[in-house]
Amino acid sequence: QKAGHTGTLDPLATGLLPVCLGEATKYSQDLLNADKTYLATILFGSKTDTGDAEGKIIFQGDVNFDTQDAHIVQAALESVLGQFSGPIEQVPPMHSALKRDGKPLYEYARAGEVFELEPRKVTIHSIRWVSIAWPVATLEVTCSKGTYIRSLANDMGNVLGCGAHLTALRRTHVGHLSLAKSSTLEEVRSGQADLLPADALVCTLPLFVLNEELAKRICLGQRVPVEFATGIEGSCVRIYRNQESSDNFLGTVDFKEGVLHPRRLVSQQLSEDVPKLSGVVISAPVLSSSIH
Repeated sequence: QKAGHTGTLDPLATGLLPVCLGEATKYSQDLLNADKTYLATILFGSKTDTGDAEGKIIFQGDVNFDTQDAHIVQAALESVLGQFSGPIEQVPPMHSALKRDGKPLYEYARAGEVFELEPRKVTIHSIRWVSIAWPVATLEVTCSKGTYIRSLANDMGNVLGCGAHLTALRRTHVGHLSLAKSSTLEEVRSGQADLLPADALVCTLPLFVLNEELAKRICLGQRVPVEFATGIEGSCVRIYRNQESSDNFLGTVDFKEGVLHPRRLVSQQLSEDVPKLSGVVISAPVLSSSIH
């Protein structure tokens, strides 16, 4: 009856798309705010109006180093990475889903309207070149919410003076969820995809196991004082009834000054069948044949 994704992908992009079903939709916001990891293929030497291969070329340029020498190319690209590591400011692309006056920016861009956009602070946690075969290079980057890899490629091209744009983008991680443990869209459609339980979304949080009495009080929305170690004071905590298992997952609470405060609880009115219908499916669309 309920479904929701945890962050869209560009039309050009492929990879990991967590989709929450049923009770798991209550925890989708946590993944919207999670760090993401991408594999980005960048073509140097030309810049497009969209920042990717779907746009029109608006600039072409050359670099001031010997592109026939692989060592020189490697050194030049490695030197660029230092400017795009840690906290940085980034101007979002006009061809994006960010809204202005309730209207996505890409609609303005398609109508020929372009605005001066304010830079936004994002964080690049890790960044490295996976392969380089000039003028194409593949980048692996782990970044904070709101980072635009198209802008990253565009900015790298500006630093080198030759322009650059994305030709492929693949998302490999969303928070702790991995593409390696995903299902394809075809498996989802055929009913062969394995659903992860709802608590898979919050498995990195500290946990409490409550006895039956405390569990009942929490499920009634009551605040419950507990005598647990205070090493996680102020944390969001996942809670279970009697033992840690997905079937006994009750939801999340805030632990403040020795008291559990209900935050997001799963419905206790569920039938025995619901665990099979409530969870997370991790979809990994296949690469389009038009992407090189």
